[in-house]
Amino acid sequence: MGSSKNIPMDKVNLRLILVSGKTKEFLFSPETLLQRLHSLFSTIGQKVKWNEEGVSRAEILRLIYQGRFLHGNVTLGALGLPPGRTSVMHLVPRETLPEPNSQDQRQKSKSGRSSCCSISCAIL
Repeated sequence: MGSSKNIPMDKVNLRLILVSGKTKEFLFSPETLLQRLHSLFSTIGQKVKWNEEGVSRAEILRLIYQGRFLHGNVTLGALGLPPGRTSVMHLVPRETLPEPNSQDQRQKSKSGRSSCCSISCAIL
């Protein structure tokens, strides 16, 4: 999904998919903390009418990237978002975030259960 506009090589173009499915794009420095993005949601609200999106207040908006909720003390660059390109995140209303590693722990426990038995096959 390339964009026709030129994105500066020192910026990350962030395409946010809103609750309604609409998208909005914003340019950020790779050093921008996600915490800073969350504080910008109220400012972004000047461009996006959150009540029209079905969101009661901007403070409950959370970012999802590659299927995971993002926590605030990481930079866009640390997520591997390439400067000069467009990256897509979902913006969803949610009061609280799951613990940072809760999904990883569930995956480990699932894989632990599946590896309890091993089967060998022999062709005679």
